[in-house]
Amino acid sequence: MNHDSYPDGYILGILQRTRTIAMVGASPKWNRPSFFAMKYLQEKGYRVIPVNPGVAGQEILGETVYADLASIPGRYEMVDVFRNSAAAGPVADEAIRLKDEKGIRTLWMQLGVRNDEAAARAEAAGLEVVMDRCPKIEFGRLHSELSWAGFDSKVITAKRRRLRVG
Repeated sequence: MNHDSYPDGYILGILQRTRTIAMVGASPKWNRPSFFAMKYLQEKGYRVIPVNPGVAGQEILGETVYADLASIPGRYEMVDVFRNSAAAGPVADEAIRLKDEKGIRTLWMQLGVRNDEAAARAEAAGLEVVMDRCPKIEFGRLHSELSWAGFDSKVITAKRRRLRVG
């Protein structure tokens, strides 16, 4: 996979197959990007499970916070890394270790987060990988939401685009 550019169908396919996201680095602070992304994704129908050892046991946006991926009960399809590029490596390794037990299919690294070695390990283990992208922004872009969220979607029409996966 070329991680400099992703086909729309690849991103859309991931977003359509995913129902539950473990967000590593979720913050309880309302003004942090992870809080805003979590809230947006919840509003779009995703269950977002926050992972942050500093506030484990508390709640963020109605969801219990867990210390690590292994502590989350049940299954989730995506691991969204809201940490720096160096921290993405250990998160990727934990996701690889838990992929069968938890049903993990995708390792997603947020804007500004890129770790090619971790991506290669995850892909070798059979995971889909996205780096340096935000699922909130990609969801809005691919569903033709206009720029209420502060980004230029390049959409001039009010009609929704129909994208094909594949």
